[in-house]
Amino acid sequence: MNRKTIGFYDYTVILTYCALISACMGIISAINHSFSRAVIFLIISGICDMFDGTVASTKDRTPAEKKFGIQIDSLNDLVCFGVLPASIGAAFGMKSIVSHALLSLYVLAALIRLGYFNVTEEKRQEESTEDRTHYLGLPVTAVCIVMPAVYLISSYTNAGAVSLFNIMFPIMALAFI
Repeated sequence: MNRKTIGFYDYTVILTYCALISACMGIISAINHSFSRAVIFLIISGICDMFDGTVASTKDRTPAEKKFGIQIDSLNDLVCFGVLPASIGAAFGMKSIVSHALLSLYVLAALIRLGYFNVTEEKRQEESTEDRTHYLGLPVTAVCIVMPAVYLISSYTNAGAVSLFNIMFPIMALAFI
């Protein structure tokens, strides 16, 4: 019997999957008001994402495996660097309708950026085998540096985290697109 499975299962996507598990743990931590832990899971997701491309490049992959890798990475990035930070912000106290709108726009901007990247990356790979030399806009992974910095600043100053997050999220959303 020839059984088909969905996806490509090899070591090239393991760090992407680890990042997603970390993001899920971060969302659960945020829901449980364990904000420091949630931010740590965000950083762990960022570290996994930093090296997933390096691991993927160690194997000669088929075109289908490459396309799958691009899609899985972007879907993962949306959860790790779009939904997780918004979850942290919401659980931390961004409770007003304006804050909810800012969080929604942040996730939408991350989605648009990642979708645009997928389209342009697929086109680039059809036209060239060279590595990408530059990107347009702020990568969504930048939130792994910015959000912990804002969280630390709010912890050591009189500035409220919610006020700082209300500034951080729209600035990052604009920078994404």
